This record gives sequence, structure tokens and C-alpha cells, in this order.
Amino acid sequence: MPSPLHPDCVTILEMVKASGRPRFETMEAVAARAQYAAGRPILQPPSPDVAEARELRLPSGTAARLYRPIGSAAADVLPCLVFAHGGGWVFGDLDTHDHLARSLANGAGCAVLAVDYRLAPEHRFPAAIDDYAEAARYAAANAGALGIDPGRLAVGGDSAGGNLAAVAALMARDGKLPPLRFQLLLYPATDMTATHESYSRFTEGLPLVTRGMHWFRDHYLPDPASWADWRASPLRAASLAGVAPAFVLTVGYDPLCDEGRQYAARLEREGVPVTACHAADIMHGALTMCAIVKPALALIDLAARSLREGLRA
Repeated sequence: MPSPLHPDCVTILEMVKASGRPRFETMEAVAARAQYAAGRPILQPPSPDVAEARELRLPSGTAARLYRPIGSAAADVLPCLVFAHGGGWVFGDLDTHDHLARSLANGAGCAVLAVDYRLAPEHRFPAAIDDYAEAARYAAANAGALGIDPGRLAVGGDSAGGNLAAVAALMARDGKLPPLRFQLLLYPATDMTATHESYSRFTEGLPLVTRGMHWFRDHYLPDPASWADWRASPLRAASLAGVAPAFVLTVGYDPLCDEGRQYAARLEREGVPVTACHAADIMHGALTMCAIVKPALALIDLAARSLREGLRA
């Protein structure tokens, strides 16, 4: 029998029902973005202090934000996580994931370069991965100015951001991005064909259900011919061997659950060091709901400690 949904997650569902707000998959993308952003003050605690949060622009003009962890000095040369936010490639930005990025920086003792990549449907696949890849190259090429160690780079993100990070890890293995030390995949999307059994389990009553994932996919990847492209579906890459060591978080109440667990299993089977954590009673999106879903704070801490170990000198 599946684990019961954690009471804190049930509280979120009750709040959403009481609010009467429409489901995002019934909305236009711009309105869905605004609704998602409006939930941040309710669902997330105040962002923790860091030593620095610096606004940047990549050469293409894409916005980014560099966080340096609390207690670090300006002269310290730090390892760096290049971070991609979640939001189904359709919504989310630097501010919606500010708490998570700062928490990872402080918990791992590393710099975090968060990327405000272009969103669908205005900018469809592969725009997001192109922007994220640019950020990884920027981090390596400007390491001195940023105060980071180009030999200790990681990629990571949640949900859609985890998808981009997994793709970037494959690109780095193949010499298309700078070498990586680690990848941090937090309930990642890894297979856009949406054929895993967990899609049939979660069709109603959760923030993310099957038709919601179809809505995201239709905005980002409207052409079914692109669904099996490894740059969209890293689980469908011919080989995962040789990619950076990984931390993979999956949660039980999530259409993406099975593809995430299968990705972790494939990494292990193909010789990649991987730490896989499965939170059976937690739902998708909990890491950005941690003002209410208290176990998410422990999951963030676990991810940060794994990242710290993966970036250790």
C-alpha cells in the first residue's frame, strides 16, 4: 500500500480548495505565472541571509543571480552550483526559487548561480537548455571574476530545472559543456513521452497531475517528434555512463515519480555514483512549499549536504 500523504501536504490541498483558485492547466500561461508567483509569500518562509546576492547578465542578456553562502569572504574561491528553477518550463523565476537557491548555497557552502532562462510558450524547446548551457559556460569562463573554482562545478534544479540539469550533465560528459563534479536532480522530469505508470496514479487532487504535465509539455514541446530527443528526455539517452555523480530526489505523490526513480536506477546500473532519496509521503513541488510542508526543509538540507560532499576539494 502507498504511504499516506503527509498531513502538511494535505493542509496545502485544503488551502488550495478553500481559495477557489483555478488550476493552472485551465489558464493562459501569463496568468498561470502570476498565480504561481503570488503563492510564494504564503508557501515559503523568508529567504535566509547569504553573504552576497549579486544580479548578473549573461552575454545573451539572460538574467542570473549569484549567491555566496553565509560566512564566506569576498576573497574565498568557492565551488559553484549552476541552478535551474522549476515551473514546467512555463513559469518560475529567480524570485520564486530564491529561498531554495539561498538554502542550497548556505547548506552546501558553495556559490549558486541561478539562471532566469527563457520560458515557453514564447520560447520553446530547446531555448531553456540553451540558456542554461550558456550559464554553465559563463560560470567556467568567468570563474575568477565570480570567485568560484572552475574545477568544482555542479548543475542542479527542481522539476523542469532538474530536467535541464540532467541534460547539461550529458552535454558535459560529451565535451559540450565544462566538466562537472556533481548533478543535483530534485524530482526531475526525465521522459517527455509521459508513459510511466505513475502518470496513471496521479490524475486528480494534487498540485501536479497528469493533465498538468501534458499542459507543460504542450507549451514547451508541442511537436511529439521532439519528445524522445535526449535533450528533452534524458532518460532516453543511449547511455548515461560517464556523467557526473548524482543526487536524485523523488517524491511519492508525483506523476514524475517513476521516471525519476528509473533515472536513478539507470545511473547506478551504468556505473555512475548516485544517492537516491525517495520521500514516499510528499508531493511534487514541496521544496517550494516548505513554510507549510515542514519535511521539505529536511529534504533541502539532505540535498545540500550531498551537494557539499560532491563538491568537496
